[in-house]
Amino acid sequence: MSALLSLAWKSLMNRKGSVFLTLLAVALSVALFLGVEKARTGAREGFGATISGTDLIIGAPTGSVNLLLYSVFRMGNATAEVSWPTYEKIAARDDIAWTVPISLGDSHRGFRVLGTNDSYFEHYKYGRNEALKFAEGKEFNDLFDAVIGADVARELGYTIGSPIVLSHGLGAADFGSGHENRPFRVSGILAPTGTPVDRTVHVSLEAITAIHVGWETGAKNPLSDSISEETIRSFNLTPKSVTAVFAGLKRKGTILRTRREINTNKGEPLMAIIPGEALAELWSVTAMAERALMAVSVFVIAVGVVSILTSILTSLNERRREMSILRAVGARPGHIFGLLTLEAGLIGFIGAVLGILLVNGLVAVAGPMIHQRYGISLGGTGPGLTDLIVLAAVTLASLVAGAIPAWAAFRRSLADGLSVRV
Repeated sequence: MSALLSLAWKSLMNRKGSVFLTLLAVALSVALFLGVEKARTGAREGFGATISGTDLIIGAPTGSVNLLLYSVFRMGNATAEVSWPTYEKIAARDDIAWTVPISLGDSHRGFRVLGTNDSYFEHYKYGRNEALKFAEGKEFNDLFDAVIGADVARELGYTIGSPIVLSHGLGAADFGSGHENRPFRVSGILAPTGTPVDRTVHVSLEAITAIHVGWETGAKNPLSDSISEETIRSFNLTPKSVTAVFAGLKRKGTILRTRREINTNKGEPLMAIIPGEALAELWSVTAMAERALMAVSVFVIAVGVVSILTSILTSLNERRREMSILRAVGARPGHIFGLLTLEAGLIGFIGAVLGILLVNGLVAVAGPMIHQRYGISLGGTGPGLTDLIVLAAVTLASLVAGAIPAWAAFRRSLADGLSVRV
């Protein structure tokens, strides 16, 4: 067997050009298939690890997926908000253990700004119920303190005490809509989490109200700059509304009843969602696209295997003399069959290995970029069982495909390659 394997390898090396192109086709097809699979599973794990320990997310009735996306992943915007009196009623419910109000709408150089209170740092969890930790500094201690995520600090070069000017809206540039008259200072830098928290600037809810004094109409009042900071500090800065509320329950068994009661609230319309269920709904929306991509990827692998078959079949006529010489020196028809089958298997195996190395290299490079751009960590995308299964499947399919030209060569007589075809 080892002699036959060695002979198959030498035969492939004798046809480097065509073999290289076939290897490239197989490698690219395997890389495409695994790339789609890793992106799918990695995105699911990364999204699922963004929030944990939160039983309900409560907001205006804008759709469960939309509420999840803008409140947790900072994607999109809320079409309505929850009034502050309604939030207080939610927080006062007997079945609610804790609440975290959040307010969105402003930005800083392309990073989202989130208004909240100290309970955010105590109760917000990610991954496997991991709490937020400070790499430097501490929580809000002043009205104009800001706590920034790890990516904000790294990309903008901020340290404790650095000034921050927020912008009205979500643009990367101010375009005249900045709150430069109400600058903040960095009081804390959070440790990396691999979630959108890393790309968020956190300020207090009262600060959100303070910087919007003079913006009551939606546009900046020219007279707002004349209001001193001391005067603003003397105002009642309790917010009129919040974007959403994260809530934890005293007893997990009441989650369905609590959600139903909030959703059927007779006063202000509300929507309470369970994060896990909303994520499942999100995946059900994308399931059709996922299946289509997987089907295309499977067909691409099939094309790669067919390219192996085509390569061996097209070279078979040219190798008639080689096959007959092997027969003449003692090789039996079974040896010829095994030689061609092994050649196909080697091409499939090496091509699959190259494809696996290619896709894992790309994931290693693209993963940090995706996290940097979108704040989403692609978890579980390293080499794993799926890679081994694909390697075995492609190798087996290649062996089966190689059996077709091998059977054709098996049936040929010794004299076939020694005769001259006219």
